[in-house]
Amino acid sequence: MSSTNADATAGGKRGEVNVDKVTCDFSGTRVLHETDLTVKAGEFFTLLGPSGSGKTTLLRIIAGLIDFTSGRVSIDGSDVTRLPTQQRDIGFVFQNYALFPHLTVSQNIAFGLKLRKVRGPALAKRVDEILELTELGNLRDRHPSQLSGGQQQRVALGRALAQRPRVLLLDEPLGALDRRLRQDLGSEIRRIQQESETTAIYVTHDQEEAYILSDRMGVMEAGFIRQVGAPRDVYSAPTSAFVANFLGETNTFPGEVRGQEAGATVVRVGDYAISATGQPKLAAGEACTLSARPEQIRLSVDLAAVPAGFQAVADVTVTEARFFGQTIRVRLSDANGSYLVDLDSSDSIPEAGSPAVMSIRSHSAVVLPATR
Repeated sequence: MSSTNADATAGGKRGEVNVDKVTCDFSGTRVLHETDLTVKAGEFFTLLGPSGSGKTTLLRIIAGLIDFTSGRVSIDGSDVTRLPTQQRDIGFVFQNYALFPHLTVSQNIAFGLKLRKVRGPALAKRVDEILELTELGNLRDRHPSQLSGGQQQRVALGRALAQRPRVLLLDEPLGALDRRLRQDLGSEIRRIQQESETTAIYVTHDQEEAYILSDRMGVMEAGFIRQVGAPRDVYSAPTSAFVANFLGETNTFPGEVRGQEAGATVVRVGDYAISATGQPKLAAGEACTLSARPEQIRLSVDLAAVPAGFQAVADVTVTEARFFGQTIRVRLSDANGSYLVDLDSSDSIPEAGSPAVMSIRSHSAVVLPATR
């Protein structure tokens, strides 16, 4: 173990990553704007965003795999900006796993340890520990070609963890697998990360993966980190229209801020007033956009039937309603646009063409700057 690694462990903080004002240009084009990020020691942090958002660029900067234009990267308080990858004490798992086809499972796991001159009983002990952690003990003598995609992914993960890295970096490692297997293996990655107490930074474009895995996540767009927080907080309280739309279905309503009341922002939408959260800096009279998730909306036959705890937001017409197992997905419209509502499967299915009053759970809608 390096002295930096030992000191960090002794101090009880191992694997904290700090990115300070990092920018990156490729061929004169800025692909990562001035970026600040702190990943706490031992947490599972996900960089989430569409293709081209800069998430893989940021991950590879942390790994030392690409040069960047300005800024600083540190691990456990030590500046690693100019250190080569092999001296940063990190593990990296790629989407294609990059296993050695001529080596067995145990030999793949041992490969990096041998490069570090680990030999004899110490090598065998560590390989056995990783085989147990990844539940690959009964496959130790097989070659990669004899393994399923999910098993290969666990070998790659085990190989990266074998050297006890301070930070584990994972670049869309489940991208080549089908959705059901991704969910199962995502849970396995989370279990292994927690049991090994390793800081993990994970790149994906898949929102469900981010929700399942993350302690916190950063949503990226066009080279910027737009929002950082716990998955539930970012989903429920997006700070921009991009984050609201990227993290799932949402309904938007043009509105006007009327003021602050009892910790909420009161927004006028047409003939109705809604108590919402977010954007307390918007002044009374300013135009805004109200964002509400489909599951926070109810439909009623008239105003008198709006349930307690909900506030009417629009008079709409049902355009389509379909049963989706656990939910009834209803599409609606009015003069301002179209909307999507998810009702409980036990509710009655509304008929197309029928009028309805749409209401939002009080304080669940989020106020965003007006869409331009």
